[in-house]
Amino acid sequence: MRKIILCVAVSFDGFIEGPKGEIDWIVFDSEGGSELTDFIQEIDTVLYGRISYEMWGNYALTDSSSEFEKSFYGALAKMDRYVFSKSKDEFDGDPTVVKSDIAELVKKLKQKPGKNIWLYGGASLITTFMNLNLVDEYRIAVMPVIIGQGKPLFREIKNRHKLRLMDVKPSTAGVLGITYEAVR
Repeated sequence: MRKIILCVAVSFDGFIEGPKGEIDWIVFDSEGGSELTDFIQEIDTVLYGRISYEMWGNYALTDSSSEFEKSFYGALAKMDRYVFSKSKDEFDGDPTVVKSDIAELVKKLKQKPGKNIWLYGGASLITTFMNLNLVDEYRIAVMPVIIGQGKPLFREIKNRHKLRLMDVKPSTAGVLGITYEAVR
């Protein structure tokens, strides 16, 4: 059965973006690019919150885009993309818009043949998925920076979630890749 994988970068103090939405503190190097390239080979579906999709889900490539961007975002654009939104019915790039019955949709997606499913985020969608106990695996890239304030990765989680450590990978840039699976 397919898995829902939360794959996200976080500051050492637990934020996924700074107080103004900035992500300039994320360390990105060839190792990180290689990890992401390997990761997208494992998935064929991406789940976005409205804001995350509007920022990154229909990323406009240009002639000056890097080869990594062309490869990475080009691959994502060909995948099944779902946007969870209560306020909008349509988005550029024609993703499937989800307004309700999240648990039922996820159950159906996981039973379909295919690769794993990336829970891209944002924070509100991550909270919803966790509160519905829908996340199967957590891949967290802990960045070597303390930003002090911003949007936390985990907030308003209603229940305890027990995890089993699967892997830890340090990078030469100081990023710590941690993989946990949900214990149910």
